[in-house]
Amino acid sequence: MTQIENAKILIIATDGFEQSELFEPYEKLKEYGAEVIIAAPKEGSIKGWDKTDWGKSIKVDMTLETVNADQFDALVLPGGVMNPDNLRANKTAIAKIYDFVAADKIVAAICHAPWLLVEAGVARGRDMTSYHTIKTDIINAGANWKDEKVVVSNGIITSRNPDDIPAFIDKIVEEIREGEHERKVA
Repeated sequence: MTQIENAKILIIATDGFEQSELFEPYEKLKEYGAEVIIAAPKEGSIKGWDKTDWGKSIKVDMTLETVNADQFDALVLPGGVMNPDNLRANKTAIAKIYDFVAADKIVAAICHAPWLLVEAGVARGRDMTSYHTIKTDIINAGANWKDEKVVVSNGIITSRNPDDIPAFIDKIVEEIREGEHERKVA
């Protein structure tokens, strides 16, 4: 069992992340006392998408190549369309996401970010949710799609959209407090 104030949480994102889906968990988890680290394919900063136009940027703490799942308690994957669509074509990003699942870490994906779980080959047999437009992708990957604010399947948390962020954050905190979740990976 990990106390949230002692937790180390990684957020993987790139340019085009849905601004609220990165910043709200980032800020709230830090308020709880967790150490929250941003990883991206490139150094410097990444820029969010705020509904209809580019939004705020955030500093990148580490590149994907330096990520080691064993150093973290949880992984958060914000959505938007551009962010997960670009990351799912990045072999390093997908390998790191798979590593978190294989290491029994908490993994949380919101909106279009469950695409990354599909690409990592860890969706099959799980209960999941997502933004409604990728429902078929999730089902075709072998998951049981549910239209609920938050769906948890053995330590893998998924949510639908920005309206679900408060429930998404609450579930991340709850799952971190429960600790690692043993699970089978593909």
